[in-house]
Amino acid sequence: MSDHFEKHITKGKSLRTKFARATLAQWKESKGRLPVMDQIRASDQDRLPKLVPVRHERMKESPFVFYRATAGIMASDLAGVSTGLYVQAIGDCHLMNFGGFATPERTLVFDANDFDETHPAPWEWDLKRLAASFVLAARAGGLDAKEAEGVAFELGAAYRDAVRDFAEMSMLDLWYMKFDLRGLVQRARSNKAKKVLQDAIDEAEKNTHIKTFYKLTESNLGRFEIREQKPLVYHPFDMKKDMAMILRFMDEYKRTLQPDRRILFERYKVVDVALKVVGVGSVGTRCYVVLLMNDRDEPLFIQVKEARRSVLAPFTTSEAYAHEGRRIVEGQRLVQAASDMFLGWSTGPLGRHFYLRQLRDQKMALNVDRFDEELLTSYARLCGNILARAHVRTGPGAVLAGYLGGSDAVPEAIARFGMLYADQTEKDHAEFTRALRHKAHARLPKERKLRRKVKAMRKEVVARSSRKKAPGSKR
Repeated sequence: MSDHFEKHITKGKSLRTKFARATLAQWKESKGRLPVMDQIRASDQDRLPKLVPVRHERMKESPFVFYRATAGIMASDLAGVSTGLYVQAIGDCHLMNFGGFATPERTLVFDANDFDETHPAPWEWDLKRLAASFVLAARAGGLDAKEAEGVAFELGAAYRDAVRDFAEMSMLDLWYMKFDLRGLVQRARSNKAKKVLQDAIDEAEKNTHIKTFYKLTESNLGRFEIREQKPLVYHPFDMKKDMAMILRFMDEYKRTLQPDRRILFERYKVVDVALKVVGVGSVGTRCYVVLLMNDRDEPLFIQVKEARRSVLAPFTTSEAYAHEGRRIVEGQRLVQAASDMFLGWSTGPLGRHFYLRQLRDQKMALNVDRFDEELLTSYARLCGNILARAHVRTGPGAVLAGYLGGSDAVPEAIARFGMLYADQTEKDHAEFTRALRHKAHARLPKERKLRRKVKAMRKEVVARSSRKKAPGSKR
């Protein structure tokens, strides 16, 4: 072990005296916290009005689904106190934002796969959000309190161990490292885990552009177009009148691709564009699917997602990118071991920012709803390893390893926080569903007044942050 590495380990250990590891367990709702519906309505601003009820209806389903749609609430809750060790945070780091996909070399890998909220931020914000999501998933799956806390503990322990291992690796080896899905099958600790992974691989291999083509399109007078399923899939543009605008948008996007991929993309022509509602947190934002075809009638689907300001931005360092689509693309390339070859960004005619990527290119997600304690624990360890690699790649890995240490102090604190914040989420979800049921949202303040309240809240949180911020927090 080099003197340089040891020096950084010592620096990390010294940080414990300024920010005790037990502090990571703390959570208590602040007196100045805005009502949940106020915060949700603030996040609904500038979404497509007719899709906001769809978003709310999905959020009602369960505390876990509600949690997935409220990253902004948690960002505000976590602001004010941090270790000051910055990484390229995933931002909306919950367990459903990890999954499998094919690399440009057609290798199936498992990695983080949603970066709408990525931003430089303290490492523990990602880990805390991930821990609470595992507790909520465990509760939804019928696990008791001890089992749920145990899953979160295993997540923290896997993260702790992996940070140390990755911090000791050569930087090139770390950046080349991938979580190959077939390799994960071979290393799985149980036959049950092996079967779940293998079934997921088999399903992912079927998710080709051809399968997506036949699933999403129909022939209309000899012309292929995306099949409408209103209100979730519909055509917002007149393809004849708006084609010039669409092509300008795609040309700007094309310039953000690498030259070799730009040449490949130019072999395809835009055939159709439809708005397609996706996920939970993204419902109401402008998300489109573009169907392109080449002269051999081979399809290519590009997903276009609106890129809004990261929910972490008001509570962190100054923003590095003027374009939110570029922020997402660059953050994704920093964190992922391999990114989509068609990942890029563009600007809409009204100045809105977007990022683009392939749609359903051998993508897979594990069905955690059916996971028992054994499988959920295995999945937690895997996500802990992936998150550790992301943080060591983009932050002070050796300093972080020194702070984490080798004891159970951090896993225990993270597990405890996960339990407390899951309680808070269940309370918030109950408040949200009551508000919808009694139509309380109709009596909320007007939008201008609400924006002032949210702005004032953020200023107060930032002020508290400057007063309590740990030394050495400069990025």
